[in-house]
Amino acid sequence: MTDLDMLHYVDHTVLKAAASWTEIKTLCEEAVEYQTASVCIPPSYIRRVHEEFPTLTICTVVGFPLGYSVTEAKVLEARNAVLDGASEVDMVINLGDVKNGDYGKVEEEIRQLKQAVGDKILKVIIETCYLTEAEKIAMCRAVTAAKADYIKTSTGFGTAGAVLSDIELFKKNIGPEVKIKAAGGIRTLEDLRAYLEAGCSRVGASAAVKLAAEKES
Repeated sequence: MTDLDMLHYVDHTVLKAAASWTEIKTLCEEAVEYQTASVCIPPSYIRRVHEEFPTLTICTVVGFPLGYSVTEAKVLEARNAVLDGASEVDMVINLGDVKNGDYGKVEEEIRQLKQAVGDKILKVIIETCYLTEAEKIAMCRAVTAAKADYIKTSTGFGTAGAVLSDIELFKKNIGPEVKIKAAGGIRTLEDLRAYLEAGCSRVGASAAVKLAAEKES
C-alpha cells in the first residue's frame, strides 16, 4: 500500500475549538483531492460542508470531548448531525459510568445512539488513556452488544492517544462485526501504516494528508 493509498483509510480531522471556516474548507478540499475516508469536523460546520461539498463523507463528534453529557443530549446531537448531512458519528462514552462499574448504562447509551443514527456509522470513543485493561475489555463487550460499528481509541484531547497494544486488545475482545479506529497522536506516515497493519479500518489524523502530499511531491 502506497502512502497515498493509506489516505483512503483516514478520517481527515480538524476538531480544535477555534477552527475557522477557512481551515474547514481547506480540510474538505484536501479530502476531495486525496480521497480520504471522510472529514471529521465540529457539528456546527456539518450543514455548510454538506452544502458546499455534497459528495464528501462527513464525520462528526457527539458528547465531545469529555463524554459526560446526558444521554438525551447526545441522542439529540446525533439526530441533528444526521439531519444536517453527517454520515458518521463518533460519540464519547460517559467515563464516569465506566469508573463506577455501570457498564450496562454505557451499553444502553451506545444502543440509543446507534438507534438515533440508524443506518449511518457510529464509532464509540472509549478514551483508553483513562481506562484499566479490565475496563477496556468491558467497553469492547459493550460496544459489541450495543451493535455499534466501530470502537475508537481516543478523542485526541485526553492525556494520551492511541497505542498499538490497545489495538491488539480490541481485536481479542470485540465481536466480528465491530471495526477499529485509532486516533490521537498519530503524526507520521510510519505511525499510520503501523495502525493500519495492526488491524485498524480507520485512523483519525490531522497531519497525514500533508505528510503524504509532501512526500509525493
